[in-house]
Amino acid sequence: MNIEQILASKVNEAVQKHYEVTPENIEFQPTRKDFEGDITLVVFPMLKQIKTNPAQLAETIGKYLEAEVEEVASYNVIQGFLNIVISDQYYINFFNDVKDREDFGILLPQSDASGIMVEYSSPNTNKPLHLGHIRNNLLGYSVSEILKAAGNQVYKVQVINDRGIHICKSMVAWQKFGNGETPESTGLKGDKLVGNYYVKFDQEYKKEIAQLQEEGKSEDEAKAQSPIFVEAQEMLRQWEANDPEVVKLWSTMNQWVYDGFEKTYDALGVNFDKNYYESETYILGKDNIQKGLEDGVFYKKEDGSVWIDLSDEGLDEKIVLRSDGTAVYMTQDIGTAIQRFADFDINQMVYTVGNEQEYHFKVLFLILKKLGYDWAESLYHLSYGMVDLPSGKMKSREGTVVDADDLIKEMAETAKNISEELGKLDGYTDAEKKELYRIIGLGALKYYILKVDPKKRILFNPEESVDFQGNTGPFIQYTYARIQSILRKADFDTSADLSKNFSFHDKEKELIKLVQLFPETIALAAENHSPALIANYTYELVKSFNSFYQNVQILGIEDEAEKVFRVQLSGFVANVIKSAFKLLGIEVPERM
Repeated sequence: MNIEQILASKVNEAVQKHYEVTPENIEFQPTRKDFEGDITLVVFPMLKQIKTNPAQLAETIGKYLEAEVEEVASYNVIQGFLNIVISDQYYINFFNDVKDREDFGILLPQSDASGIMVEYSSPNTNKPLHLGHIRNNLLGYSVSEILKAAGNQVYKVQVINDRGIHICKSMVAWQKFGNGETPESTGLKGDKLVGNYYVKFDQEYKKEIAQLQEEGKSEDEAKAQSPIFVEAQEMLRQWEANDPEVVKLWSTMNQWVYDGFEKTYDALGVNFDKNYYESETYILGKDNIQKGLEDGVFYKKEDGSVWIDLSDEGLDEKIVLRSDGTAVYMTQDIGTAIQRFADFDINQMVYTVGNEQEYHFKVLFLILKKLGYDWAESLYHLSYGMVDLPSGKMKSREGTVVDADDLIKEMAETAKNISEELGKLDGYTDAEKKELYRIIGLGALKYYILKVDPKKRILFNPEESVDFQGNTGPFIQYTYARIQSILRKADFDTSADLSKNFSFHDKEKELIKLVQLFPETIALAAENHSPALIANYTYELVKSFNSFYQNVQILGIEDEAEKVFRVQLSGFVANVIKSAFKLLGIEVPERM
């Protein structure tokens, strides 16, 4: 049991003994830094059950804990708050138990562990990945790793949106203007090549609309009658009719994009256990709609379209099948969800999708619940805010998005420029410098995005993210590298256990108390699907270590036991930093 569990059990005993009630709410919090103590019991919630003043209640419980709990050294009461001082021996025992564990705080999935699927990325095959996709990928990957570290079996998947009119737009533009060029002939990644033709389509489409409007057409008429748009519509009909030439072109251009995506995913450090393709999943769901019709979940209108009425749940009517029998997005999402629970041994699923789709997922989850799927209760929409730039919003059709590959390169270049200004790289080879710039740049990007609560919108500033001071990835990476330097200089045996008669410096105890919180932080981050909790915990730990580093001697102290302990403590903090950053998908350099 951890110290809170030990104390909670004894607080329960104390209240039952002295007041003959069982407390409904036992609330602890860290003791404020301006008071003596390690952990504080907030007694006010108990006053609903116990008719006494808060100071008297705190005093009664404090006396009982001091007498009955060996880990409690002393206590004090301040305005009804019971501040508890935990004995140094408790922290000595804790540290000796964990100091050699590189996997401290990480739980391995058990054979009967809960299966959770996390869907993220899910791009369209008409353009490269951009900054918005980066936030999606980083969130999905990190949440997957956090859920895994909390002891779950996790499966990472994506749905690649590889069909529809937007795909046909790129195909038509390539046919008309491409002159047969390929990724090989141009030296471009396939997703960039196809994305260029998506932009080209939009340029030509706007020209044709303007021309038709000059000839007297209304804007709506011009948009519908534009020759290039009509060609794209016809190509979509041909694809749906399985026309061999169209399907061949579709397969070729999509493969270019798949290959390009894989390079970006590799550079970003994310991966998937399975890819689903919309060209295959769009046929799913119709059978489920028919079954729902028979069971009275859905109803059919006069034109033959199928709907569900969710007005009793505060939503509205939603179409699930068109009058011609074709599916809508909701239909295939219903079918795909059911298929995934058949494909994998899971009982939970997390959808990493932007907050503009919140209504869609409310409807989807409710429909699945009405269809009788118990697991619908455990579906979760990991909703996140947009990423903005100082220059404003991004637009794919106009080619004004921030390309993911370009941003990754820019981050490495920014890291290079700042590192060279700081002059920290004496003795590095060019290859070592290049790898370090990649690690720092990517770490800066990931940390800047993941330290923000997913629901909040982000204004992304590349230069600010690579600052070596403050709440940034490079600041934390630099601290890790500093610790590695200490460990390399410690040319003596550091394996001894901490002695029983040891006395802590305040900064040492503060660090131990913080590393104790790591397992709890992982559990909380998993419960809330929030990498920001891991990121900001790591920043607090690093701030505490730097305060320790500045206030106590580590290698220069004469007392051998103290020196060994401080090296051990430094190494253990480094392990926690490395583990925490691994959950965020961030690497840590051995030297900087």
